[in-house]
Amino acid sequence: MNWAFVGASTIAGQYLVPAVRAQAGGTVRWVVSGSSDRAAEFSRTHGIAQSGTSLAVALADPGVDAVYISSTNEKHHAQAMAAIAAGKHVLCEKPLATRIADALAMVRAAEQAGVVFATNHHLRNAGSLRAVRKLIVSGTVGKVLSLRVFHAVELPVHLRGWRLDNPEAGGGVIADLTVHNADCVRFLLGEDPVSVVAQMDTTGLGQGVEDSAMSVWAMPSGTMIFSHESFTHPFAASGLEVHGTRGSILARGVLSQEPQGEIDLVTAAGTTRVEFDRAGLYQGVLRDFGAAVAGRSAPAATGHDGVRSLQIAEAVRQAALTGQRQTVRYGDGR
Repeated sequence: MNWAFVGASTIAGQYLVPAVRAQAGGTVRWVVSGSSDRAAEFSRTHGIAQSGTSLAVALADPGVDAVYISSTNEKHHAQAMAAIAAGKHVLCEKPLATRIADALAMVRAAEQAGVVFATNHHLRNAGSLRAVRKLIVSGTVGKVLSLRVFHAVELPVHLRGWRLDNPEAGGGVIADLTVHNADCVRFLLGEDPVSVVAQMDTTGLGQGVEDSAMSVWAMPSGTMIFSHESFTHPFAASGLEVHGTRGSILARGVLSQEPQGEIDLVTAAGTTRVEFDRAGLYQGVLRDFGAAVAGRSAPAATGHDGVRSLQIAEAVRQAALTGQRQTVRYGDGR
């Protein structure tokens, strides 16, 4: 599969280029950026044959099969719609868009065009989260009573910029991390929250956007969810805890781009270390995407999954803005 990358981002260079090349026949053929200098530099650094600032030129290349979008969030909609119109399969970074209506439009357009459209919720491909999900589904911890997700860390210096000062581009911790937590919870429990309460604040880094948020979600099953995100916690670690009637799962350091962390299962019998697959997350994303293009399965996270995580994050934002519980409105996001 030959790819055009739209956005010469850190994640594209550090993770997606190697992940594409790890697939049989996988090639990054183009990189497109708003800056010709950045596109050329990215091309040289990663050995990509063609670069430029025109998405239309890259999409007109008949050798391009798929497009990976990692530009700033406000650009995703227009770029994805152009790629879909050109008949290309699309893997789009989360959040899919800055507006729910735009995200839904992207998903519908892909369905009508008959192309694969996936969201890069890479944490679904972590062996750690898949191990936790297996413990939940198998009934090992009994009925799940509560789940705590803690994604409050310090935003790395190389990722600072628009995430901290540009609300129009989709900056802020809710757009960046709450959507991750939303997808993790949906993946682990197989259900969607019905309502949320929340608070958000600026605690040291944000300029015109929130850099910390906490929220509590009500689930149809009665499970209580606590989600904590921040860009300002230098000595904290990410992770999650699942507490059930027969046991608890304590997963530390697992909400990462790397296959790392530790998982302990605590039951009446004591504490047991849970081993898990430590293969690269993004290689899994690309493997599943390729299988979807071949018609063998769905991608790890579909466009509809991306819409749902955005709808949950938007409900969290509105709850924090209004100080009132918000019902999560899913519409036809499935």
